[in-house]
Amino acid sequence: MSDLLLLALGASLVNNVVLTSFLGLCPFVGASRRFEAAAGMALATLFVLTLASGASYAAWHWLLEPLGLGYLRTLVFILLIAALVQFTEMLVRATSPLLHELLGVFLPLVTTNCAVLGVALINLDRQHGLLESLVFGAAAGAGFGMALLAFAGCANGSRRPTCPRRSGVRRSRW
Repeated sequence: MSDLLLLALGASLVNNVVLTSFLGLCPFVGASRRFEAAAGMALATLFVLTLASGASYAAWHWLLEPLGLGYLRTLVFILLIAALVQFTEMLVRATSPLLHELLGVFLPLVTTNCAVLGVALINLDRQHGLLESLVFGAAAGAGFGMALLAFAGCANGSRRPTCPRRSGVRRSRW
């Protein structure tokens, strides 16, 4: 249990995929201007990263490796992620219209997030088991979300004027 906790802390805080591996920068930069958009993107990425980690583990260990099709790993993972995102979007639209409205365009946008594919490949490279893959995927998604929300908060804070308003006092010119 402590190994899973250390794995989660490491994936979310220490080895954050955005801050250390520079994965997922395109949607990160695109969604970090508004805090609401960043929150939607963070939630969608957390959900998809967790599911994609488990699904890629299953695809590798139960399909590709036994059949000797390891060279198709990247292609299969990309197709799996795209199918997973589409299935998730249809499921969310059917079961929870409010959540679908909240996630909006961010759920399909996660398909193009290279962090999702990167985390699946990192899981495979580090030879994580199924539970470890799920924990690593969820923690990487949480770390992505924390970094995204922190940057969105900084972006919102930088739009406010930091200098006090000019008072009626005249300043001398040199």
